[in-house]
Amino acid sequence: MGAGHAHKLYRHGHSAVHRLPPHCKIAAAFGFVLAVVATPREVFWAFGAYALLLGATAAAARVPAGFLLKRMLVEVPFVAFAVLMPFVAEGERTEVLGLSLSVSGLWGAWNILVKGTLGVAASVLLASTTELRELLLGLQRLRMPPMLVQIASFMIRYGDVITDEMRRMRIARLSRGFEARGIRHWGVLAKSAGALFIRSYERGERVHLAMVSRGYTGTMPVIDEVTATRSQWVRAAALPAAALAVCLAGWSL
Repeated sequence: MGAGHAHKLYRHGHSAVHRLPPHCKIAAAFGFVLAVVATPREVFWAFGAYALLLGATAAAARVPAGFLLKRMLVEVPFVAFAVLMPFVAEGERTEVLGLSLSVSGLWGAWNILVKGTLGVAASVLLASTTELRELLLGLQRLRMPPMLVQIASFMIRYGDVITDEMRRMRIARLSRGFEARGIRHWGVLAKSAGALFIRSYERGERVHLAMVSRGYTGTMPVIDEVTATRSQWVRAAALPAAALAVCLAGWSL
């Protein structure tokens, strides 16, 4: 985890949220999601309050709403699944716009949609204000098993390596006049995928040998020791504390 590693989810900034230590932000996001999940699905106002809390955090981080909304499209498959639930679930039925829908399916769809959307928004906001390298250092600081942190680190870096290799192979095909237009070109694409797998595997072996020759024994050296002051923990705890208050109010009212 040596050099910095930018990613498309990260938005460079100098806000108070950006300056918080990564493990504080990870713990805050995790606490917020736990409060959202623990909230009864029937308490509609509570989820509106959660959305306002995330909006206030995004405003403090100076992250535009459009930036967050575009990156929240990752949850579209879950939305499609939730939309189907009222049609396929069993139990008591009700009429909505002339359609016979399951009551339990409607509640289940609402539960998945609202809690999933809030969880994705919190995750995207975390990634928007924290670089990948800092996230890995934060997970390490939170005592996540070192092997899992290393696997995540290698996965991120090799994902970019493979993506760049795919781009170069695509440029090479285009420079030779090839353009996939139908099923008859699938053979060429399959051969390209096989070549990509072999190149990636060989590169992985070369990188591993280079690491071993430089003294790698299964653990990565910690270059930057990430620490947090009490005031930083207090600022990071503002979001999950407010979410916990909303959750408790939802259960008591």
